[in-house]
Amino acid sequence: MQVGARVLKTGVAIVIALFLAEFFKLPSPVFAGIAAIFAIQPSIYRSYLSIVEQIQGNFIGATIAVIFGLSFGHHIVAIGIAAIIVIALMRKFNLDNSMSLALVTLVAIMVYEGNDFLEFGTIRFVTVMVGVFAAFIVNLVFIPPKYEIKLFKMIDSLQDDIIRWTRLAARQASEHTSTKVALSKFDSRLTDVRNMYDFYKEERHYTKKKRYAQARKLVIYRQMITTTKKSLELLHRLHKHENEISNLPPQFKTMVQERLDFLLTFHEQLLLKFTGKLKPEHSKWVVEEDNKHAEVMDQLIHQIAYEQDREGEEEFSSYHLFYIFSRLLDYEENLEHLDTLIVSYRSYHGNEKNSDLEEGYY
Repeated sequence: MQVGARVLKTGVAIVIALFLAEFFKLPSPVFAGIAAIFAIQPSIYRSYLSIVEQIQGNFIGATIAVIFGLSFGHHIVAIGIAAIIVIALMRKFNLDNSMSLALVTLVAIMVYEGNDFLEFGTIRFVTVMVGVFAAFIVNLVFIPPKYEIKLFKMIDSLQDDIIRWTRLAARQASEHTSTKVALSKFDSRLTDVRNMYDFYKEERHYTKKKRYAQARKLVIYRQMITTTKKSLELLHRLHKHENEISNLPPQFKTMVQERLDFLLTFHEQLLLKFTGKLKPEHSKWVVEEDNKHAEVMDQLIHQIAYEQDREGEEEFSSYHLFYIFSRLLDYEENLEHLDTLIVSYRSYHGNEKNSDLEEGYY
């Protein structure tokens, strides 16, 4: 059983909400605890957006509850009609995230049948908002998330697995079904990486220097994700056309494997460079290896011309080579762009240390 930071924050928010409700002697403090559960968010910025939406949503719910309670009484049919109106208004104003809590506020107010209905509705609204503010306070001060560390860890882990499977696929050493399952998992993990990037993007800094550094990092992480996506697309192509690759001439197949090994190793070293483990300049061996790029393209053109001259179904393998090398070149261009961004960042922000990132890897 794993207990993450959000689970702990939810528990703490419930405790604080109940304590505040009892401290101010609010009736039915349980509604403050329920509100805290709905209002807890994974990031400070989303918590801020949530509290704004919750205020608006609960105001709508409480207002409709009071109007219907004073006009039609507390009949269960009136509560149902009021709930429909609240849902329609929440969708009209794009407040879907706070709809559940607004309905809780509505029902909690309308079930009361006392003479001081208006006063009770106000108190119940305040009780719910105590829970919302308790969740916001917990998000603000309790276990601040380090989304950059999580984001880089997810990218590094995913890319490491993609590189491993790509090396196997290039040598036709991987089992077809196992590779297919792995590709499906990689697609899902890439979606998780994008979601984590959104969390990191929402982090707010209060000094101009940190905001500037984060803006540059966001560009790098976005390119990291794009490059990882390109490497995954290349692996998909290698998997799809594994039979065509296995039928290539040994010399040409060896050349493809060497080029892939070079790019994959380059990718690994770029991640090392970003964490400060390599020198922050363009690698000389990369420049030297790029001289072989023209040779690779010449071999490709020669092989495609050869495949087109062959008879039978094998002539379609020339198009497969185009597909594979288009992914290969796209991957290479994105690696070069990522290298440029990292070199630029390390040149301007090389003195800024992120010990959790630079000392926690490799």
